[in-house]
Amino acid sequence: MNIKFKKLNKTIIKCKKCPRLTKFIKKISFEKRKQNIDEKYWGKPVTGFGDKNAKLMIVGLAPAAHGGTRTGRAFTGDKSGDFLFKSLYSMNISNQNFSKSINDNLKLNSTYITNILKCVPPDDKPTNNELSTCSNYFVKELENFRDLKVIVTLGKVAFDNCFKIYKNRFKIERKFKFKHGKKYLLPDGRNLIACYHPSPRNVNTKVITSIMINKLFRKAKKIARI
Repeated sequence: MNIKFKKLNKTIIKCKKCPRLTKFIKKISFEKRKQNIDEKYWGKPVTGFGDKNAKLMIVGLAPAAHGGTRTGRAFTGDKSGDFLFKSLYSMNISNQNFSKSINDNLKLNSTYITNILKCVPPDDKPTNNELSTCSNYFVKELENFRDLKVIVTLGKVAFDNCFKIYKNRFKIERKFKFKHGKKYLLPDGRNLIACYHPSPRNVNTKVITSIMINKLFRKAKKIARI
């Protein structure tokens, strides 16, 4: 299993199939933000991370410009990740309540975190062609898990694209509507759960709260039998 992931992740990191995204990543890594001006940015596609025998997968749309693209790990070094990991720690899914860098000794309990798109797109808006090209990596990640039971998607766009991938693979005819906490049974026996994205805007406007996301992950853990 680990060999499969190592091979896949090596391919992802070297990927330059989408020229627009490759160019944008280089631009971000060169220009940087003031608070990160002295840091060396990862500046490459960002792979998933966590337990390679996971029963739970947490999926975002794409790495953050100055989060995952800077640190080299999804939901690491940005405010969305700060909120997410406080919840994961309180639910005993992670061994610490923060995710700052790839060397911070973070460990996930039977959980894997990834993005459908491995590169940050300009204005957080990928093209259909970019999504289609990169979704092949996400499909391979799904195929590498034998015991995966639950997929939690963070945000409507991640939910819609995850469903689209399953729809194309299994010819699903019914529609899956995004609703926080709603669970759908997928054709391969896995469960898809929709979750509001833990973005600063959603957190500040209380679209999502600690109570809400903790309740959702408690439900996900129960279904996944973690």
